[in-house]
Amino acid sequence: MTAETVPLQPLLHDLQVTLRAPSQVWCSPDGQVHPRGLHGVYHADVRVLSEAVVRVDGALPEAVAAGGTGPGTFEASAVLRSIDGPGADPTTLLRRRRTVAPGQVSEELEVSCGTEAPVSGRLTVHVASDLTRTETVKQGLPTTPVAPQATGDGVRWSDDGADVVVTAPGAQVTIDDAGATLAWDLQAAPGSPVTVGWSVRSQVAAVVHAPAAPDPEWAVPAVEADDRRLAALVTRSLADLGGLRMSADFAPDETFLAAGAPWFFTLFGRDSIWAARLLLPLGTDLARGTLRTLAARQGTKDDPATAEQPGKILHEVRSQELKGEGGMSLPPLYYGTVDATSLWVCLLHDAWRWGMARDDVEALLPALDKALTWMRDHGDADGDGFLDYADATGHGLSNQGWKDSGDSIQWKDGRLAEGPIALSEVQAYAHEAALGGADLLDALGRPGSQEWRDWAAALKARFRQKFWLHDDDGPYVAIALDRHGAAVDSVASNMGHLLGTGILDPDEERAVARRLVSDDMSSGYGLRTLSTTSQGYWPLGYHRGTVWTHDTAIAVVGLAKAGLGAEAGVLARGLLEAAPHFAYQLPELYGGNAVGDGPGPLPYPAACHPQAWSAASAVAILTAALGLDPQPDGGLAATPPTPSAIGALRVDGLRVGGRSFRVQASPEGAAEVTASA
Repeated sequence: MTAETVPLQPLLHDLQVTLRAPSQVWCSPDGQVHPRGLHGVYHADVRVLSEAVVRVDGALPEAVAAGGTGPGTFEASAVLRSIDGPGADPTTLLRRRRTVAPGQVSEELEVSCGTEAPVSGRLTVHVASDLTRTETVKQGLPTTPVAPQATGDGVRWSDDGADVVVTAPGAQVTIDDAGATLAWDLQAAPGSPVTVGWSVRSQVAAVVHAPAAPDPEWAVPAVEADDRRLAALVTRSLADLGGLRMSADFAPDETFLAAGAPWFFTLFGRDSIWAARLLLPLGTDLARGTLRTLAARQGTKDDPATAEQPGKILHEVRSQELKGEGGMSLPPLYYGTVDATSLWVCLLHDAWRWGMARDDVEALLPALDKALTWMRDHGDADGDGFLDYADATGHGLSNQGWKDSGDSIQWKDGRLAEGPIALSEVQAYAHEAALGGADLLDALGRPGSQEWRDWAAALKARFRQKFWLHDDDGPYVAIALDRHGAAVDSVASNMGHLLGTGILDPDEERAVARRLVSDDMSSGYGLRTLSTTSQGYWPLGYHRGTVWTHDTAIAVVGLAKAGLGAEAGVLARGLLEAAPHFAYQLPELYGGNAVGDGPGPLPYPAACHPQAWSAASAVAILTAALGLDPQPDGGLAATPPTPSAIGALRVDGLRVGGRSFRVQASPEGAAEVTASA
């Protein structure tokens, strides 16, 4: 196989996306959907259109401005010099307005002019479909257009799993081998623009679909801050999250957040849990939907083929088998995750603290019992006292924590760790879950809490003995233990997830904080996944040097909870420094290059955007900056860490249960909390 024929994953850092789950459109910055790479209209996990290119009199419009105009909308403006009047000024304009809704994409094409005489031309839209699965597109494999069928006012494509109908009122429709051309002969006069339109409706057999409720499950707060980047980040992030709302066919009345577009546009246990958890200060409805959806497919049996075990929370849901590089093959319902079960318990506990109704919490207690039991009876495969993982099939995920790439767990010298692997943050999640579960059992009058407190205490003691290391820069927590029980010595961001979980004492938290904000870990745009001192470090290495938005945000919240305001501020400011470089849509991950090393953070070319836990990180910054803490009486306490990372801050619309609050914090750390009427 030559270099020219090797399939390559398409890049997407410079593409525009417009979405309303489970539909999405990926196009070039000028709005054109070209027949290449990721470009296309997608519904669920099928590319329903692989091309939608506009021409006027055979010429491509010349874009002058383009971008999103609101949730699910996009507009591109282009000049039409092929039919323009004389002179240097552009006097004929095409405005392409796109609207995305679940299962439907519509476009209005408006031609206007400022010429002395009317202008005329033939406007065409060439559309094509390959009915290709998203995963095929991701692998960069070649695809072939499917021949369309003519309808009364458009064309249609269909196969066993998808039905796609394009309508174009008033258009002349010509079918060719590569698709169809929709054509209108237009004349626009000064002051009298002319508009035509077309749309595509799609139906795809899928496990996940759009939720029925049109409004999001969270409050949208009003944010005022001395650092104006924060309000802009929150606004953009919450709008993006609205487009990721989904439901599953096995829990159709519940809503969760899809992990991210385009590759992970479905339910992921870990990702959906973290996104809901970070959004808790805006309401508990999303957390309730996420918890219920995942409980509906909680494991009931031992099945090595799917990695299912009794009580285990799933990793991901797809409509068909997922095939990837290196022989990877995952079943449609896959449980290969070591952390989602503990994180499910943590979300339930935190949602209860943030005011989720007692009846809703009680209804989930059977799932809580099963999840806790999984941690004790199934989470430790090799019997060493730590939760670990190892793929038993040979074609599942080799790494099953959030850093799930094949080379993510490695020694300082670049050697890969051998499994079973016990990750440091997984022990912290389990410790926090056991204590949180015990609190829930006590609060709801159920027995068994002391067992879980004792279990957590024993885990904490074992952790302190095995996971701590020292180097020339001082103490730090190993990323993992390998199959031999040896502490893998890379300095990595995983230790940031330990903060605030209770598995560290205050001195240990301070030691971790020092390492997180050191120059080898903090890029100035956030927290690197791997220290620059490691042999395997690379600023664009997926889990070995890049900055992951949510990873940094989790560390920020933990640092603030630990009272380490200065260190929390360093990392929070890093995210705010990065945000404008991505038009305030912080992607899944980006380069670990330092501030000053180039014009900004390097885009990771295949990073998903929007990504649920990345967008939810904007609310995590609010939580940390205000030191938010829900109270047992339904109130809200605020203890902002000092020094302040963003100056004065006022947030109106925070929620605890059914109550709304306004919190105002001064740069010096004084806070005033007011319950809204």
